[in-house]
Amino acid sequence: MLRTILVDDEPLALERLAVFFKDIEGAEVVGTARDGKEAAEAIARLKPDLAILDIQMPEQNGLRVAATLPEEDRPEVVFVTAFEQYAPDAFEVEAADYLLKPVRFDRLWQAVERAKRRKYLRTMAGRAEALAAQPESRHEDGLWVPTRAGAVFVPIETIDWIEAQRDYVMLHTATRSHIVRISMRALEEKLDPKALIRVHRSAFARPSGVVEVQRLGKTINALVLRDGAIVQVGPNYSKAVAERLGLPA
Repeated sequence: MLRTILVDDEPLALERLAVFFKDIEGAEVVGTARDGKEAAEAIARLKPDLAILDIQMPEQNGLRVAATLPEEDRPEVVFVTAFEQYAPDAFEVEAADYLLKPVRFDRLWQAVERAKRRKYLRTMAGRAEALAAQPESRHEDGLWVPTRAGAVFVPIETIDWIEAQRDYVMLHTATRSHIVRISMRALEEKLDPKALIRVHRSAFARPSGVVEVQRLGKTINALVLRDGAIVQVGPNYSKAVAERLGLPA
């Protein structure tokens, strides 16, 4: 829903806009103002998505109001005026549209649709920038396991638990186990701790696969997984495992 504020010092013009907006789907009027000062205050308070701004107003004209709005809080702006000569100045402040009085419904509808598209594109651009700013994940999606015929890719999401076997590790999935030559330290750097957690110097386990916890006194010493496997928990890992499972340490 496009939250909209209407700004015009002429009561009849303001009423005309309000009536039109009742028939524009996807937009709602959340406030009105009668001069530039009121407009700036209302925009700061209501944070609308769209401002319909009259250009010639007391206190501050609409062009100045739009130009002085902080960029991060600036709504889409559609200017309304009885004078064509203001058009170049209007688009200098990146207005979505410029309507001449008396405003026609079809032109107002087009202006609102354009504002919707601009808001959507700006939102998408913001998300893309946020994603680009995020550091790349160093965690792997899966591991390549050598075979006699070549190699097979084992997605991390299919691994229930992992155990060390001398210079190798065993990757246990629901359907089979795989053996791969890698150190536990190197493996820990590749694994996302949200998916598989270190529970022992020789083992990782998937928290979502745990169906039972075994304790020795107050210390967790083993985890029973959904497939019946029992994974030992080292004393130095017990507290972290309890926190990860949401259990008292």
